[in-house]
Amino acid sequence: MSAHLHISHRLVTAAALALLVSAALSIACAGAATPRLSLTPASGTAGVTVQVTGAGFAPRADVLFTWDSAATTLPATAASASGGFSATFTVPPLAKPGGHVLTASARTAHASASFQVTQGRATTPTSSATTTTPAPATTTPMRTPPARATPSTPVAPAAHWQPALNTSWQIQYSGVLDTSLNVMLYDLDGFDTAAATVAALHANGQKAACYFSAGSWENWRPDAASYPASVLGASNGWPGEKWLDIRKLDALRPLLDARLDMCKAKGFDAVDPDNLDGYTNTSGFPLTAADQLAFNRYVASAAHARGLAVGLKNDGDQALALAPVFDFAVVEQCFQYEECALYTPFITAGKPVFEIEYDLATSAFCAQANTLNFNALKKNLGLDAARVACR
Repeated sequence: MSAHLHISHRLVTAAALALLVSAALSIACAGAATPRLSLTPASGTAGVTVQVTGAGFAPRADVLFTWDSAATTLPATAASASGGFSATFTVPPLAKPGGHVLTASARTAHASASFQVTQGRATTPTSSATTTTPAPATTTPMRTPPARATPSTPVAPAAHWQPALNTSWQIQYSGVLDTSLNVMLYDLDGFDTAAATVAALHANGQKAACYFSAGSWENWRPDAASYPASVLGASNGWPGEKWLDIRKLDALRPLLDARLDMCKAKGFDAVDPDNLDGYTNTSGFPLTAADQLAFNRYVASAAHARGLAVGLKNDGDQALALAPVFDFAVVEQCFQYEECALYTPFITAGKPVFEIEYDLATSAFCAQANTLNFNALKKNLGLDAARVACR
């Protein structure tokens, strides 16, 4: 489970971490630049090629792009050593006339530029930047993810439940299930939970989310033998678990679809797919941010096609890009590791953040969680029935 994985990758002392964070903040404050983005031309017909120029981003960071709330993500590019980049993209051929926004994101830095889609021919090229942004010395072409990592034809979404910002919840994957809580949502293991349990929750006016691992292989699951050896990578630090080569979506798609079908057949209202951040870990594969975006977007679209709400598990660095296509976020230990700000795009979009802390006392995070409008819980690491809610 990601709860265990998240902790196993944090093997530093609190004192050492504090020193590192302090040093990093000092450096950032001393030399940080405001990210800027410009488009040339700033208007034109759908399908026109546009030059994208950025500056002030983190050196050599992967820069991710989103286009409007529909979250049509453009291929990623890498910032230069000076934090700049220059690349081209094609305005979506089906873009409707009117104003659109391109957003570039690298870690916690974001910049946006507007583009006006016109009917007929494009207007005389002009730059959408408010300030002149010199192009970097070298131009880095946008890296296109491997074709096999990109879904085929997007699946039309079906109607699905959208949890409210303030949604009471319980998450339990071990021990005797306690269904007596007065909460709206139960997050339960999809394989271990019977359809009758979900039906009983529905009869009580409650909802249920189906947990399964999308980005890792678990040797105890009934479908474990169906995963080809070619997609199995390095251990994620826990017995019987390995990262998956998410670029090989042709091989993984039938397995993911079968798991989503299981959730749907059991009557779940939502899914909680785990391990959606393999590209940030030592997976055994050269996964990129663009690979992860393509994979996560497929998971979201496939869930929606089945009428299931879908949550983004961790993957905070891509939360801004993915918030438009996910319905909620499930986050572990963001207060302990000071990562909670990454998930505020969900709150801004009116979508809930379900947050879990294992080590902190409630007095150390509940007030902040309530201020951020997060649905935060104090849980045991084994995710048994024990629970303390912040609100």
